[in-house]
Amino acid sequence: MQFSVTEMWQHMGTPAIVVASVLLTMGMASLTVFIERVITLRRSRASSRALAKAIGADIDGGKFDSVIAETEKHPRSHLARVIRSGLTTFRHAEHTADISGLTPVDRTQRHMERFMEEIGTDLRRGLSVLASVGSTAPFVGLLGTVVGIISAFQGIAATGSGGLSSVSAGISEALIETALGLTVAIPAVLAFNYLSTEIAREELGLNHASSQMLDTIEDWAERLAQGSAPSGKPGVAAETRATGTPRKPVREFARVADSEALA
Repeated sequence: MQFSVTEMWQHMGTPAIVVASVLLTMGMASLTVFIERVITLRRSRASSRALAKAIGADIDGGKFDSVIAETEKHPRSHLARVIRSGLTTFRHAEHTADISGLTPVDRTQRHMERFMEEIGTDLRRGLSVLASVGSTAPFVGLLGTVVGIISAFQGIAATGSGGLSSVSAGISEALIETALGLTVAIPAVLAFNYLSTEIAREELGLNHASSQMLDTIEDWAERLAQGSAPSGKPGVAAETRATGTPRKPVREFARVADSEALA
């Protein structure tokens, strides 16, 4: 038997072919997940950068409805989902009563805690496939190795001889299955570690952006309650300059979203 993929496949027994097919399917599944996650993260970051630049002035002026409308133009951005969910919840809470006595800001904060968990779950979608492939592929390859050894002993029993010609086919099957299992498992583990690191960084940035958005909402709600920022009047930045009261600039939100979450 020549050392080529075609020749090896043709000389494999049915059990070895089944094991090899399972390993190849696992390899394709892990590759598909890896490519899909990388593309999704890159598209999300690019879209979020554009969004952060577009909403800076509106956030600064408290024009939350305009910000919500702008987020609709960036469906691939996780940052857009975070902002839209937070501001929409706040707007809804402003016009609905709550029997628990929670303020709109408190209700928005509780909602965002749950929503950020949903975002984290969405970011990790498919990682379980990589984890499963990385942990089980070596054992599937080991199963193929056992099948190949069994085939080798069957060759010995059939020929009544322990010569190389009688066991070479079975041994080659065993080695091929072992190598295939490791070939599938090693890239899956590397891909899982890489994506876990990237997703953790993405989550950290989105959590920072969410916290900054909540600070902005709270600041704006306080000013509305005090009557210092009525609808149609200058925004927070203008009020700060007029009163001389130092405030955390709400434009900081866009800076955090652009530099930390989307680096």
